[in-house]
Amino acid sequence: MALLNFKEILELIDKVSDSGLGAVEIETSGVRLRMEGKPSEQVVVREVPAAAPAQVTIAAPQAATPVVPAAAEPAKDTEDLDSDLHVITSPIVGTFYSAPNPETAPFVKVGDRISKGSVLCIVEAMKLMNEIESDVSGTIARIFPQNGQPIEYGEKLFAVRLG
Repeated sequence: MALLNFKEILELIDKVSDSGLGAVEIETSGVRLRMEGKPSEQVVVREVPAAAPAQVTIAAPQAATPVVPAAAEPAKDTEDLDSDLHVITSPIVGTFYSAPNPETAPFVKVGDRISKGSVLCIVEAMKLMNEIESDVSGTIARIFPQNGQPIEYGEKLFAVRLG
């Protein structure tokens, strides 16, 4: 799939709006385009990597389900946190990686002892790998995101038991 020019993107926006789709996401040649409209149904559109034959998968739930932003979901993560836990949040938007590469062990696991300045993970943002360091010493009590998960600015990454 070739890159879209501005006119083609505008036409695609019109077609998505007219079709009633809630969102469309296209990724090609390292460029990702996501358009969201009024959420009538949750629809997932994915293109397989270029090495495989090009195909698009569309899956729609049986009943219309509104898309709820992560911030509006119940804060169950904070309900069960002890008062002696320090939460480390993401300083940037990007993709969470628990290890420097897929073949190596994660930087930290639950139960690991860490010191201030220890590298905890990598957040990839715009093809730059940003090492996230601990601002406290303690023991990893919880790791919130999954490896490869997109994360937002201020999203919880780790809970550290101080001491």
